[in-house]
Amino acid sequence: MDALLSKQAEITDAALRAIAYMPTRSLPALVDRDFVAGLTDEHLMRIAVLLAEKSYQEGGCPIGAVIVDHNTGQIAGKGHNTLVQANDPYNHGETSAIRDAGRIDFSATTLYTSLSPCDVCATLIYMRGFRRVVVGDVTNAAGNEAFLKEKGIELDILEDRLGIDLYARFRAENPDQDMEDWQGLAALHKRLDS
Repeated sequence: MDALLSKQAEITDAALRAIAYMPTRSLPALVDRDFVAGLTDEHLMRIAVLLAEKSYQEGGCPIGAVIVDHNTGQIAGKGHNTLVQANDPYNHGETSAIRDAGRIDFSATTLYTSLSPCDVCATLIYMRGFRRVVVGDVTNAAGNEAFLKEKGIELDILEDRLGIDLYARFRAENPDQDMEDWQGLAALHKRLDS
């Protein structure tokens, strides 16, 4: 069966959205290896942002992540924040993408995350041995970039305007949910009680 998106296909937001929404294991039916291998850091970050947008549309916190295998050039895992949707406090974009990738050698991958990782995700990124992380928004949230660099992880900032605007809108609309995502319900309750 021929994939719908081949090397000759134009890379558009519609194509990247289809990649974001298609289950990772089913991607070969949509895109051939050459198409995915031709995606730039900007394209891969846009996929992470489109996953963040998906979470936002589902009522969740807009954070998405994509993991690319250096050896194959293919997407090994992707995910979006589903803290609200799945009622799981650790279903962040990064943890969801790591779970999707499964038991692989993460030292041979790059993680693209639409927002600066929280403390838990930054620690997991280090513990799983990632060698490179690309962060798409440090305008709305930042803080663990120095930690990742200190741990020897190559870190690039590649801000995506769609992702920055989306997270700013979410934070203005849902400050309580934003706080819960970053610090848990205890911090939210403490703030509401004071």
